Amino acid sequence: MALNAPLDHRAPLVFDTRELGRRPGALTRVSRTVKAPEGLGIAEVVGVPAGAPLEVALRLESVMEGVLVTGTVRAPVEGECVRCLEPLADEVAADFQEMFSYPDSDDRGRRQAEPADEEGDEESLFLQGDLFDLEPVLRDAVVLSLPSQPVCREDCPGLCPDCGAPLAQDPDHHHDQAVDIRWAALQEMYQAPRGSGDDPQEK
Repeated sequence: MALNAPLDHRAPLVFDTRELGRRPGALTRVSRTVKAPEGLGIAEVVGVPAGAPLEVALRLESVMEGVLVTGTVRAPVEGECVRCLEPLADEVAADFQEMFSYPDSDDRGRRQAEPADEEGDEESLFLQGDLFDLEPVLRDAVVLSLPSQPVCREDCPGLCPDCGAPLAQDPDHHHDQAVDIRWAALQEMYQAPRGSGDDPQEK
């Protein structure tokens, strides 16, 4: 984005770097537990429930270009097993690192307009004064760490393909194999009692 929307320092995922300063090499650590925003996950598959606690631990380091943010996020996740369709609950932990660059000094916290065709510009993140918004970084980190095919357990047997019964609840579940109607008469012929005159081996 060519322009950044103003940041609210009271927002839970907005961090202030004022105490860090701009001396290269300076660093500080920040830990915070916040409520998860909505839509943090893979739609209708698995994700972090809105309002669930996000445990965020950050290492902020001042460098020549801006502030290098290295961190970890932990959060509970909920979803549905793709094999048995039962609800599942787990925890996700994701590491991330992102550079928040200093804005151009003559643009008062906004990035100067540059040619739109320069690759990589749209993905650059910038400080607004002393503030940065961690939410887009957390979204990427969490979503990329989620399984696209979540299972309740690695050996989940899934559902019976014939009736849909959960096989984990009945390991001995099975169905007698249906006989193709085209072979039914032949099967009856071979199953007839000996001496009936219908056994082909007696003929």
